[in-house]
Amino acid sequence: MLVLVVNSGSSSLKYQVRDTDTREVVAKGLIDRIGGQEVPDHHEALVRLHRDVAEALDGKSIDAVGHRVVHGGERFSQPVLVDNEITRTIERLSPLAPLHNPASAMGIRAVADLYPDIPQVAVFDTAFHRTLPQRAWRYAIPQSLYRRYGIRRYGFHGTSCDYVSGLAADFLGVPVENFDAVIAHLGNGASVTALKDGRSIDTSMGFTPMAGLVMGTRSGDIDPSILVFLGREGYGPDDIDNLLNRESGLLALGGAADMREVEQEAAAGNEQARLALEIAAYRLAKYIGAYHVAVGGAKAIVFTAGIGENADEFRAQVVDLLGALNVRLDPEANAVRSKEVRRISSADSAIDVLVVPTDEEEAIAEATVDTVLAAGR
Repeated sequence: MLVLVVNSGSSSLKYQVRDTDTREVVAKGLIDRIGGQEVPDHHEALVRLHRDVAEALDGKSIDAVGHRVVHGGERFSQPVLVDNEITRTIERLSPLAPLHNPASAMGIRAVADLYPDIPQVAVFDTAFHRTLPQRAWRYAIPQSLYRRYGIRRYGFHGTSCDYVSGLAADFLGVPVENFDAVIAHLGNGASVTALKDGRSIDTSMGFTPMAGLVMGTRSGDIDPSILVFLGREGYGPDDIDNLLNRESGLLALGGAADMREVEQEAAAGNEQARLALEIAAYRLAKYIGAYHVAVGGAKAIVFTAGIGENADEFRAQVVDLLGALNVRLDPEANAVRSKEVRRISSADSAIDVLVVPTDEEEAIAEATVDTVLAAGR
């Protein structure tokens, strides 16, 4: 099958056409600056995508469309065929992922206009974390708030975690259902997940994708009283949301949201950039240590996504903080750039440290095919 995989962001749209029989990427592209004069909205972005894909396929037809949807709330525990009711539910969940869900819904509606007879599937980042035990997802707030508003830990990057955990377990020769590990998905958005027997039992992101690690522009964990304080000082809800989602993280600490720029500045002697890396590494190391305990002793620590796969110096900085766990890197292996799964820990390391390139598009394409075939489409 030829599957169009769509990842709609607030101001950009990434896409790939995957042949799920050959695993070939037939076409791919990025349409950015949505909302500007050239690309005023997601419908226009999809019109351009439709044109570009038609040229690339040269007469071949798309069989299905798979969408990455960040937040599925408690409603969705697996990929689903999209209909109007599903789209409206994704829109209703927008307050939980304001940077992502509205764009996903707009992308789904635009695809329905352009490909009216092709099945669409929504693949949810939160679905993999529906296995969290209540002790991990429940917040210590009145239960009425959970019941009324669904305030709980949901977790994100689940599609990537699911994909990467299978590859890591296979690399180590461990059945995935017996795999205990800590997965660090490190990109502009970043999270860490504890796996017990291949299932998510805890994860750093929470009610929204803002919690947990220091990210490109997101604060990660913060004392909630700070929000109360800022409110009393005149900051409105939108001000606080913008502050913590778009003006914090590495950008606030080191002057740039891109880890590569921060590392360059730190290497050039910029003290604030050096401190930003130190804070980000320390936060991640604390989570890894905690999740090692949560899973009863991790068999592997897995780095993935843009930063996790490419920032060897940052990986070394994190692992250096895990000396109490007797985790050790092989410096030469850590410095290697590769698209393959690889071990970067030394022979005397108590825990295997792996780099596993993620491919969320492939995972979404496979989930789309499985969902469409299961529905008899």
